[in-house]
Amino acid sequence: TKAKEGLYEYDAILRLHDVEIQKSYSKAELNPQNDGERNPRNPKNYREFGALGKAFIVEDCPAVVLIDEIDKADVDFPNDLLTVLDKPMQFEIRETGEVGAKAIKAIQEPIIIITSNKEKGNLPAPFLRRCVYYYLKFPSKPEELEKIAEIRYKVKLDELGDSPNPNLIQSAAQRFLKIREDKGLFKLPGTSEFLDWLQALQSFDEIPYPDSQLSEDSSLPYPELLFKLRQDFQNYLPASAN
Repeated sequence: TKAKEGLYEYDAILRLHDVEIQKSYSKAELNPQNDGERNPRNPKNYREFGALGKAFIVEDCPAVVLIDEIDKADVDFPNDLLTVLDKPMQFEIRETGEVGAKAIKAIQEPIIIITSNKEKGNLPAPFLRRCVYYYLKFPSKPEELEKIAEIRYKVKLDELGDSPNPNLIQSAAQRFLKIREDKGLFKLPGTSEFLDWLQALQSFDEIPYPDSQLSEDSSLPYPELLFKLRQDFQNYLPASAN
């Protein structure tokens, strides 16, 4: 991803296509008000705002934009983003002539939330100086994972269905944290794997997986949802089977 893609995309090919199509029409049919269709005379018909660009034109209140795992983006992404977010917040669209005084300015300055796990190194120092830090630790207590699961099922009730029994969530959280204590794993499962696993325990079979069985059994149900590396899958299963 490049910073420009988060701001807007301009479809010059579509505009050229429309020009070729309308060459066979009369001048009356080239009227910009003709049925509200795209008109190649107006280049703004061929721009599409990205997530950050949409945030700039929100009028009612500041938008919140999440840029996830910024460290995995193009190396120039943070610096390009810094140029846009510097005061005054604005960006230009040269293809439509929206430059200089006509540049797209933020009606309500958006709130930008950025995540990074530093897998590909540190971000540029000028960019970091303008950030407010908050370090997130992985949930270390079952109650924290239970809270995450509870919120997820409230937010995605229509998609996920009924929330699991509290006892099942508790047993799953305890078993999950015990798995993460295994120092031999190459890639520890995260909250995403936990939530997918919990959903399988709840709804994969005709009835939810018994919470008491989950706590007592040495075998691990649906391990393919927790282990994403072959070494972990092979190393853990024999240990759990014993």
